[in-house]
Amino acid sequence: MPEYGSLFVCLMGMGTVFFGLICLIVLTMIMGKLVGGRAAPAVSAPVPAAAAPAAPEASRQEIAAAVSAAIAEELGTSVTGIRIVSMKKL
Repeated sequence: MPEYGSLFVCLMGMGTVFFGLICLIVLTMIMGKLVGGRAAPAVSAPVPAAAAPAAPEASRQEIAAAVSAAIAEELGTSVTGIRIVSMKKL
């Protein structure tokens, strides 16, 4: 049985992995075209966005309390030691 060098074994292993990954990519693209081609695009009229009602002050206080409690739990400190300066919706 012939002895293979470490470089040959390394290149064959990397080649096998890349070949397998390329096969997965090709199969994924084929399946995407087969499955995606049958679904008809949904055509719907654009719905005008309704203005969101302003959140009452009580719910903002509850949200601030929940956020400060979560931060205190993560930091391992007391809630009284945390001061929230501002909150912005992302």
